[in-house]
Amino acid sequence: MFKKKSYSSFVKQRARRSLNKQMSRKIKTYVIDTSIAINRYLRKLIRKGLQGKIIIPNAVIAELENLANKGIEAGFLGLEEIARLQRVKNLHNIKIYFKGLRPGEHHIRYAKSGEIDAMIREIAVKNHATLITADLVQAKSAQAYGIDVLFLKSKIEKKKRKKFFLFRK
Repeated sequence: MFKKKSYSSFVKQRARRSLNKQMSRKIKTYVIDTSIAINRYLRKLIRKGLQGKIIIPNAVIAELENLANKGIEAGFLGLEEIARLQRVKNLHNIKIYFKGLRPGEHHIRYAKSGEIDAMIREIAVKNHATLITADLVQAKSAQAYGIDVLFLKSKIEKKKRKKFFLFRK
């Protein structure tokens, strides 16, 4: 017997439909968010032809450092992904820049309300950049502000889906 999808998953699926999932081969400016570093998508995108300027907001580094300092694996994965990017940047047509302020106490206190995501979107706007994210809420918020978005589905969601299908018979 098949399980009925919850209303929440239906809404999320519908929200994903209007997001751009195709990468342009043009040389452009991109801003990444924390989810892209954690899911280790940067090197894959570069191998597929991503070219241009990659802006890593200092707020992203701060989030990754915070996670790593708490002993959370995602923080280490994200920092390692950015370190690897530094090693391969000369082999590809990319330049890496770190921009923006580090989050203040106010941003950290209201991070769950989207304050840090707003800092990341602001950098995308100021630099006329495409935001690359695996966070559906961040992608839809950026789209609402008129920011170009490249949305990549999170690996974590894929793992959950695979488990669901393994148990279904």
